[in-house]
Amino acid sequence: MTGGAATLDLSAMPVVIFTDPQVATVGLTEAEALEQGFDVESRVLDLEYVPRALVNFDTAGFIKMVAEQDTGRLLGVQAVAGEAGELIQTAVMALRARMSVQEIGDELFPYLTMVEGLKLCAQTFTKDVKQLSCCAG
Repeated sequence: MTGGAATLDLSAMPVVIFTDPQVATVGLTEAEALEQGFDVESRVLDLEYVPRALVNFDTAGFIKMVAEQDTGRLLGVQAVAGEAGELIQTAVMALRARMSVQEIGDELFPYLTMVEGLKLCAQTFTKDVKQLSCCAG
């Protein structure tokens, strides 16, 4: 508008639907990634494996991650959870930073937060998180 060189990148634009539970998405869905020619891997983590959801007695929902198969680069995240609108912003930042699911899984996340579910979902690409020790259960 002012004639400058500013651009607007909407590739990591979060969308939140404030239902109960909330629905949130950022980046590509698995179907969109396949349509665009990506070879993808995806994982779904049920909230029963997220410690915060357990202590909230609210395990209805999931977190899904879509990644490029060869590089593990995150392509998209979808979540259905009571606080999906809160956790999706961390996924936005991971997408903008072009992080891989391995890098996300290796990050430190605060214990007993819903956003920790992103770490756990990322870890499902290489581990069975059902076997991880958890004191919240």
